[in-house]
Amino acid sequence: MTDTAPPVRTRDRERTRAELLQVATEAFAESGFSGTRVDDIADRTRTTKRMIYYYFGGKEELYLAVLEKAYRGIREAEQSLHVGDLEPVEALRRIAELTYDHHLDHSEFIRLVSIENIHRGAFIRRLEALRELNQPALGVLDGVLRRGREAGILRDDVDALDVHLVISSYCFFQVANQYTFGFLFDRDLLAPDRREHLRGMIGDVVVAWLTVPNTP
Repeated sequence: MTDTAPPVRTRDRERTRAELLQVATEAFAESGFSGTRVDDIADRTRTTKRMIYYYFGGKEELYLAVLEKAYRGIREAEQSLHVGDLEPVEALRRIAELTYDHHLDHSEFIRLVSIENIHRGAFIRRLEALRELNQPALGVLDGVLRRGREAGILRDDVDALDVHLVISSYCFFQVANQYTFGFLFDRDLLAPDRREHLRGMIGDVVVAWLTVPNTP
């Protein structure tokens, strides 16, 4: 693009960029990368297609920004827990339950990840910074596991990535498979009156799996 956008105040620029990211997140989560048009995003905001190109450079760059923001959301939520102040077993339960809540409250994140996997990770490979962004998540789990092992209450034959995989798989399933599972078994995984039960399940599963059984 050769045109330049008119100068705007910093606060307006930040607000406009945030609004574009939010609307683009909804659009890409609904229609995928291929099915989303920049014109459609512009129509749903208070700006223009030219401004979108000004802020992000193009459709691919906008999609990459959306993808990075989605991953930053879950990582920032994990960091907000301060599990170092909790006993290891309680810390594991809180991490599992927070992941469950975040996935249900941010279903667009699940759809974006599903879309990216359909594309065989073609776009996420361009976001090298996400590798570093995800390390703290494993670091938090690793610290909890280490403290639990030192106390003799957690098993020592699994690592942080194993635990992350189990928690993520369960929480991801609740949103990604809600329609097929609901049709086949006539149960709404996102029903408000089931939320506490399903949140408790992943906490129970992780704690039971990782806790060293009492020996006589």
